[in-house]
Amino acid sequence: MTKKSLGLIAALACLATGPAAAQSAQCAPREVVVERLAEAYGETRQAMGLGANNAVIEVFASGTSGSWTITVTGPSGLTCLIAAGQAFEAMADRLPAPGNDA
Repeated sequence: MTKKSLGLIAALACLATGPAAAQSAQCAPREVVVERLAEAYGETRQAMGLGANNAVIEVFASGTSGSWTITVTGPSGLTCLIAAGQAFEAMADRLPAPGNDA
């Protein structure tokens, strides 16, 4: 995953950690969300990171269908769906050489 992608995920996590986002998002205990993503969509965790306020940001995706979902899990264990879509593609971009901006 590129730094740009991780930056986007971190930005979404910062937006999603407030109470208004939790009220409007679809939220459930993490184990329920992970099971639902696996059973209904064939999605498994592809990437994860730590966001603001110790929120865990995860990207789930299916290599078969191309569906993807981004979740944020707060310290309480409540997981909220932040974004979802189609055409997931794993990337393995190389970082530019030091001193050579991309």
